[in-house]
Amino acid sequence: MKIENGRFYFIKNEFIKKYGIKYNLMKNKETGTKRPCYFCFKDKTNENIIWFVPISKQYAKYKSIYKKKKEKIHREPFNFVFGIVKDENAVFLIQNMFPTVEKYIEEKYKVKNNDVTISIPLQKEIIEKAESVLRLEEKNIHVAFSNLINFRKELLDNL
Repeated sequence: MKIENGRFYFIKNEFIKKYGIKYNLMKNKETGTKRPCYFCFKDKTNENIIWFVPISKQYAKYKSIYKKKKEKIHREPFNFVFGIVKDENAVFLIQNMFPTVEKYIEEKYKVKNNDVTISIPLQKEIIEKAESVLRLEEKNIHVAFSNLINFRKELLDNL
């Protein structure tokens, strides 16, 4: 499967079972429709790693959390990016991002056989914030829910 930057994919249950507890991952839910789906982009340093950023429709919930966090730290938090997906408000959960490899990707998210897409500026904002989080993690400053550097290393060791 060809993985494209800026597209949405679903992760296999096998991945969640293998790494979910250890790296504090969100669970797959299959109650009629698959979720969550993930915004994906490729790692700049290793072509085998694909970063997954979950999205949520709980816009108001995360907007409230964002506002409180911003007031507390007096700057823009890295945790979230707010945008539009399929003409609906959505939030990209940078704090829940994680690495994976192609063998754990189930399928691309499509509606009526068309890829679900977002604007190029929104794609860039998500990737820039996610890469900022990665740079912080590499400096041992943890802002994500998982240890992203150890997780990436473990995936690469298992290839």
